[in-house]
Amino acid sequence: MSKESPRDRLARAAFALFDEREYEQATVDDITERAGLGRTTFFRYYRSKEDVIFPDHDRLLGLVRDRLLTSGRHSVLAAVSDAVRLVLLHYLAEGDLARRRYALTSTVPALRDREIASVARYQRLFREFIADRMGEPGEPASLRAELMAATAVAAHNHVLRRWLRGESPDPIREFDDAMRQVTGLFAAPGDAADGTTIVAFRTSHDLDTLLPSLRRFIEAREGAPD
Repeated sequence: MSKESPRDRLARAAFALFDEREYEQATVDDITERAGLGRTTFFRYYRSKEDVIFPDHDRLLGLVRDRLLTSGRHSVLAAVSDAVRLVLLHYLAEGDLARRRYALTSTVPALRDREIASVARYQRLFREFIADRMGEPGEPASLRAELMAATAVAAHNHVLRRWLRGESPDPIREFDDAMRQVTGLFAAPGDAADGTTIVAFRTSHDLDTLLPSLRRFIEAREGAPD
């Protein structure tokens, strides 16, 4: 078994104290004493006791940004979906720690405000990526990018909160379903989905006569250059 790092020891001590007493009553000195470490060690890893609660959003944002910039996805929302998945997987990997954080942020207004500010950073990153990838100037495009980013974040948060409350046995599947709904909301009218399009029309010719001609037409279209 690997030795627990000082950072993890501090986090474990902090959450244990927060469980035992109100968040406001636990101090940095209390945390370091419980962890058996000094204040210098604490501030090497965290700027404040609030930082113990939240994941390293700066590092996570960097990973998300890198995923967006290196995405080979043709669809802008597919690229965003891949990046948002990183955030969800991070919380799922935290397990019980994520649930304990959720319980705290739900009851401490200052922590809730910080959580909202963190969500806004992700949404801004997605909005800027979408606007840049779409490359369409003007207010309509700017609004579309804002709506797409906000909807992607809302879909992620909906699935994440269901899992945090113990309501989702399969958050990955729910996330994929949610992102398909997001993509469907913003599909352009002319976007073609995979599959076959059937066009109905009336003619005096019988079906057996028409089928060979239709087949030749389809084969010619499939072989034509884009």
